[in-house]
Amino acid sequence: MKEPEITKELIKDHGITDEEYSRIIEILGRKPSFTELGIFSVMWSEHCSYKSSRLHLRNFPTKAKWVIQGPGENAGVIDIGDDIAAIFKIESHNHPSYIEPYQGAATGVGGILRDVFTMGARPVASLNSLRFGELSDPYQRHLFGGVVSGIAGYGNCMGVPTIGGEISAHPCYNGNILVNVFNLGLSKKDKIFYGSAAGVGNHVIYVGAKTGKDGIHGVTMASEEFTDDAEQKKPTVQVGDPFTEKLLLEACLEAMKKELIVGIQDMGGAGLTSSSSEMAGRAGTGVELELSEVPLRESDMIPYEIMLSESQERMLLVCTDGKKDELIDIFKKWELDATVIGRVTNDGKLRIKWHGNTVAEIEASKISDKAPLYDRPSKKPDYQDDLNKLDISTIPEPNDYNEVFLRILSLPSIASKSLVWEQYDHMVRTNTVQLPGTSAGVIRIKATTKALAMSVDCNSRYCYLDPYLGGMHAVAEAARNVACTGAVPMAVTNCLNFGNPEKPEVMWQLKNAIIGIAEACTELNTPVISGNVSLYNETKGSAIFPTPVIGVVGMIEDVSNVISHSFKSGGDKIILIGDTLNELGGSDYLALIHSKEMGVPPALNLKKERALHELLAELSNDKLVNSAQDCSDGGLMAAMAECCIDKGFGASIDLSALASGIRTDALLFGESASRVVVSCDEKDVVKVSEKVINKGLTFNIIGTVVKDGRFTVIINNRSVIDLGVSRLLDVYSNSLANALK
Repeated sequence: MKEPEITKELIKDHGITDEEYSRIIEILGRKPSFTELGIFSVMWSEHCSYKSSRLHLRNFPTKAKWVIQGPGENAGVIDIGDDIAAIFKIESHNHPSYIEPYQGAATGVGGILRDVFTMGARPVASLNSLRFGELSDPYQRHLFGGVVSGIAGYGNCMGVPTIGGEISAHPCYNGNILVNVFNLGLSKKDKIFYGSAAGVGNHVIYVGAKTGKDGIHGVTMASEEFTDDAEQKKPTVQVGDPFTEKLLLEACLEAMKKELIVGIQDMGGAGLTSSSSEMAGRAGTGVELELSEVPLRESDMIPYEIMLSESQERMLLVCTDGKKDELIDIFKKWELDATVIGRVTNDGKLRIKWHGNTVAEIEASKISDKAPLYDRPSKKPDYQDDLNKLDISTIPEPNDYNEVFLRILSLPSIASKSLVWEQYDHMVRTNTVQLPGTSAGVIRIKATTKALAMSVDCNSRYCYLDPYLGGMHAVAEAARNVACTGAVPMAVTNCLNFGNPEKPEVMWQLKNAIIGIAEACTELNTPVISGNVSLYNETKGSAIFPTPVIGVVGMIEDVSNVISHSFKSGGDKIILIGDTLNELGGSDYLALIHSKEMGVPPALNLKKERALHELLAELSNDKLVNSAQDCSDGGLMAAMAECCIDKGFGASIDLSALASGIRTDALLFGESASRVVVSCDEKDVVKVSEKVINKGLTFNIIGTVVKDGRFTVIINNRSVIDLGVSRLLDVYSNSLANALK
């Protein structure tokens, strides 16, 4: 087949600007071939090069004594002791999931699993963060069902438990849903593998499934806004096969255990192009590939298509000559293709051949190192100041707090997600300590006393109202979720979901959110070790709320100390730790009851937040509390309801001591930060209070756990809420199912 002529139209179709094309000519010293144009197109896409965000991502703290590998590899790695490393990352599959929800979500799970096991880890736990538009829209319900089924279908077949996550619905996601998937794996600390094409003369080996035409230009599609032709982009969505990936996982781990691999890289976004060029670039070597040796599903594929295909379940390996045959035999035993397709060279070039003829030759390091880096203009939106103006004295207080309480519990972000997580296998491998439906998932680490807690979180409304403060809140809440289990938060991965960065207002949101995240991670001593940036999440010019999803992993030294959120015993005292302020800005209550998304998010003191995390670890280690639940979405009442519902306990609450100068609705549903509800035996109240006060935090006994199944709240001798826990359970359990009917 004759290659097409490189025209201005073809260059534009590849998403390459005039300036970028001039840079390509400068790097090559000539015009590019068609295959070379495709290589630069995908590698310089926003999805692969981070050309709009890379400059700002440098603000993140990335180092600590327990960090083994920070950003720049397939996943981040931390040392958790006992010669064990935890390897984790979060990724997005937003655009593909909107176009084809089942395969988009399924291949998102497959991709994040490969990112983890390519580092030498066995994946042991997954989380997800899902955002949909209005569930009253039939298409959004279709997307919801497809995404959940895709996650379940792939993860369950792989034998990796999905132990938690978050789901929310908001009109800003009507045109762009978000599907962010997190995975964590475990490995021996000295058995970590990297994506490096080291050793001149070593073999480059293709393993896994055959290459097809699915997913070509998937990363380019993920680096542009949606228009009316989104449906036509279905061919750019990859097709996954979890059974093949399960074989690939086992084969890779076996080859790693036998020390047959020098370097390994997932063929994910940009496929063979990214894996080969990045492996060569990291090692400072070159790679020469003969594409006629690549196993193909379709015989008429050309080099351009082979290099850009994003077919799933494929890896690129490097091994020495002496270990080649044993390596190939392992993959053939697992019924997978394993073919030598090239070698490592010493000339620093990515050289692509087709039946002996060179069709592309580029200095490998320059594909990434010379990628565009933009300091795009940023501008505070004209509407921002008006958005932040909120005089809560003009907001009328409701007459019926029982009704408000039940409506808050019915929100998709708060109501039970059991109809979702019951589709996931959350107990496979028998390591799950804390089931989905809680703020953080917990797994035990077999052969040790340890456990790991993990959570993903972001309040996108906060980030819309104030990206800087919203970014800090996302870190603080995810870390607080982890701390409520008794774990010490250790490290962060993030998935930064934003609109079109070429718009100064979106760039302002992105820059400020990154600064807020960086400050929170620094103060909380949770370095960023991996992550992903997903931009151009907008359709027909309408962008999503800025949604920087944060994943936090923490460690518990003794798994027997894990704290859950539910009340355990009648007569236990209920204690609120932290300050409740007269603030409603950005709250679920204000949006749901008063149809106002405005004001500023709750104030956040990061020093108090860190002190709270340290306190919770101490309370866990000393076994002084029977439950802990953070106050966030829906405020104190939503937190209290979740504490009651699991085991059917009631609560007798008196908030009179907190009521001075605070509106009743703010007291009940305001979302003041750095607050946790704990319960403890009456005999331990003094010890708990001493520890709280020693940390400089506020301590208030606000009630008692009761067995009579009623939830009551009194303020200054006035009953403001009086409901049966069975009524709370009914609303909490059935609201999401009702919304999806």
